[in-house]
Amino acid sequence: MEDATDVIALTRRLLRFDTVNPPGDEAACARDLQGVLDAAGFETELRPMGEGRANLLAYLGDGSGAPLAFTGHLDTVPLGAQGWRHDPFAGVIEDGRIYGRGTTDMKGGVAAFVVACIREAEALRAGPGVLLLITAGEETGSDGARALVAEGGLRRPGALVVAEPTANRPLAGHKGALWLRVVTTGVTAHGSMPERGVNAVVGAARVVGKLAAFGFNVAPHPVMGAPTLNVGTISGGMNINSVPDRAEIGVDIRSVAGLDHDALRENLTQFLGDEAQVEVLVDLPPVWTDPAHPWMRRVAGAVEAVTGEVSRPESVSYFTDASVFTPAFDGLPTVILGPGEPGLAHQTDEYCEIGKLHDAVDIYARLISDWAGQGEDRT
Repeated sequence: MEDATDVIALTRRLLRFDTVNPPGDEAACARDLQGVLDAAGFETELRPMGEGRANLLAYLGDGSGAPLAFTGHLDTVPLGAQGWRHDPFAGVIEDGRIYGRGTTDMKGGVAAFVVACIREAEALRAGPGVLLLITAGEETGSDGARALVAEGGLRRPGALVVAEPTANRPLAGHKGALWLRVVTTGVTAHGSMPERGVNAVVGAARVVGKLAAFGFNVAPHPVMGAPTLNVGTISGGMNINSVPDRAEIGVDIRSVAGLDHDALRENLTQFLGDEAQVEVLVDLPPVWTDPAHPWMRRVAGAVEAVTGEVSRPESVSYFTDASVFTPAFDGLPTVILGPGEPGLAHQTDEYCEIGKLHDAVDIYARLISDWAGQGEDRT
């Protein structure tokens, strides 16, 4: 059995579970991790969310105040069509790196905060402690996080660490995601008599042109930059010799802090007019915490003490479960900070540097110790 206080051993242990999403199958991995945390004295709760799937909650503290929260997900993206140099579920170690699906995104990050919490367990028992929110289904739109919030009964933390891949740079936020299905409709007819029908695919082509010209009419965020819109998919028609009466366009909007999704969707609907109907598929708001916030400055200090790197205000374009948890907990200060390499997420031959995993444990341990020692001025 691997040593639960060794971040490399725990990362390899988590990697051995195939949690590719879809279908996910995170429950077995979550139960195994629950056993690790139970043995360390944590209060744990496994919350099922369908066949073979589950979220894991863990808490250690004396209830004297709001805990520090850590979150990470256990599901991974598919392996892709290309072959891997190493078994993606074996955790092969080579040249100071550990290889496997989820090393970077983000079982390495989960292992790092679990190890840090176990190492600091004695201190945690005598203070506000930590809350671990370990989720399923993040890769398909934060399904697990949304389920946890909808079910309720969560302790309310005072700050949140999201262990997504940042190469141990503390990030103040990330863009939001608004995924839309844009539908055009028509009238079907025989392909030899198109004049008798109304072609929904032709209508979709016009709509795609309009989408390419859509302007957000907002100033770029000083750190996040400008919002973006990408037409990711288009489909329509049943067969080549019929006039299609329905077409669908998949739209991926990445929003910035200050951009309201309801207003944005309404503006886009009005912009397209009667040519299309707009349906929301995923609605995850942007996350932003002022880097000058006292707790964010302490996070930056912990990172500098371990890595020697001076932080600067940064954000990322990908979304995280913070899009669900941060607003659910009244906009608590949130940092995205994890050992994985951002450029390797979802890539073939994904790996995480062993040195960064050890550094992440040390950074998280400092944050835990700082939280325990700040009294009522933690944030």
